[in-house]
Amino acid sequence: MSTPTVVPEPLSAQGLPLDRAAADSSEPVTWERVCLVRDLLVERGAAALVGGVQVALFRLPDDTVRAVQQRDPFSGANVMSRGIVGTRGGVPTVAGPMYKQVFDLATGRCLDKVGFEPVDGLAADLATWPVEVRDGVVHVGSRP
Repeated sequence: MSTPTVVPEPLSAQGLPLDRAAADSSEPVTWERVCLVRDLLVERGAAALVGGVQVALFRLPDDTVRAVQQRDPFSGANVMSRGIVGTRGGVPTVAGPMYKQVFDLATGRCLDKVGFEPVDGLAADLATWPVEVRDGVVHVGSRP
């Protein structure tokens, strides 16, 4: 009888857990005011610094905002906010600007590696942050 293999939840380049792992955490969320939602162009990215970490913000056509790590795991460059926004099967996505890997904007999961592997042992998935839009202001959550 073999011992089952335990696969750890992927971490971001900064060692932060992805949203699906962080959602189970009992750590309190600290909300940081980032910008006005009207300052974000629809289906365009913008970079922001949240808790000392670079994130890429994307405003979708329904005015929801998603936040993922700015660092592209396949090139190592902080460029994800320059990615191409689209959809795959009705799911909002962003294609990395360097090698065109496609990521789910809600979960950060890499949907298409395009034949590349992440650099420096980084996880292929992007870290995500919770986002709330309150009274036209975008707030991004982080955990200590």
